Amino acid sequence: MRPGEERPVEGGACAAVFEVELLKLRAAECIDEAAERLGALSRAIWSEPELAYEEHHAHGVLTRFFQSERPAWAVQPHYQLVTAFRAEWGPPGGWAAPRPLHLGFLCEYDALPGIGHACGHNLIAEVGAAAALGVKGALESLPRPPLPVKVIVLGTPAEEDGGGKIDLIEAGAFKNLDVVFMAHPSQENAAYLPDVAEHDVTVKYYGKASHAAAYPWEGLNALDAAVLAYNNLSVLRQQMKPTWRVHELPVLTKKAEDCFRAAALATGCTVEIKGGAHDYYNVLPNKSLWKAYIENGKKLGIDFISEDAMLNGPSGSTDFGNVTFVVPGIHPYFYIGSNALNHTEQYTEAAGSQEAQFYTLRTAKALAMTALDVIFKPELLERIREDFKLKLQEEEFLNTVE
Repeated sequence: MRPGEERPVEGGACAAVFEVELLKLRAAECIDEAAERLGALSRAIWSEPELAYEEHHAHGVLTRFFQSERPAWAVQPHYQLVTAFRAEWGPPGGWAAPRPLHLGFLCEYDALPGIGHACGHNLIAEVGAAAALGVKGALESLPRPPLPVKVIVLGTPAEEDGGGKIDLIEAGAFKNLDVVFMAHPSQENAAYLPDVAEHDVTVKYYGKASHAAAYPWEGLNALDAAVLAYNNLSVLRQQMKPTWRVHELPVLTKKAEDCFRAAALATGCTVEIKGGAHDYYNVLPNKSLWKAYIENGKKLGIDFISEDAMLNGPSGSTDFGNVTFVVPGIHPYFYIGSNALNHTEQYTEAAGSQEAQFYTLRTAKALAMTALDVIFKPELLERIREDFKLKLQEEEFLNTVE
């Protein structure tokens, strides 16, 4: 029985749960129906890798994809950034009242220098697009307008270098979103990993040339300064906490810059230290959201790592961390059929494989199903919002005691 078909009247909460589960099935069906188009989307991005802020081909592929869907999405190419976009769906005629729930699905699509999509961002784009299609299809299957909902897809460039999501935050792109969803390829299935804060810095040493054999004392060796800086940082590593958070980042930044300046002082060189455009924040966990995702993922056969392994597992850094400081969100990791490590040539190959498609679309289904829980279970949405507020308060408190 599909959503909208005649069925015996059931009572209260049981009927509501029954309806949501049917909608989840419809969402999964919609993703399966679009599997060929979604796979072509991913391959088109994978086959022409582009670096941060230069993803013109990927931008075109994604915007045309949503423009070609029927009924079409309202697509804004070059949204706030040249290679960003926004695609939005709501029921025909819009909403009279109340304000719709705004659910965001994020796509990444930048690659790495020399090795292409070695972090699988082509799959991130596919997951975001697929999950959004699934939610839209499920809501369209209802015989009458559903709860007020807008499904929004944001194309977010430059995750690998620069922080496109931070640019979009500053431009107000996340201002009216209620919950955001995306997923990242990995070697395992985890609803959350503790991605840490990051500050990029470029250091240049300037010395003075001199004949190395005849009068080396007249020279200032910039290479010596760079070697000393490396050694200083190697010593600093022993003092670094394994889970640096955003409120500790200025402390670590100062320590690192002291290491760079000490090397310049020891060698007589001058040093130029330039910070990156944006700091990446740690990802704030939202336990209510990840529990709902795990519950849905298990229905699809996803085998998740344990919560202990999840909370203490390996991590990197992502500009999605900054997003979690302005709106509740989830950034799970998913296995793609390979044990290759991210940022390697082997992972580039895995990200473009046919085998990765099964895992990618399964993850998209789990995200879509979780989004439907958010829509139709007000108590879940309230817990998600409460988790978000508590984590923000915790970060603010830690910032005051550092």
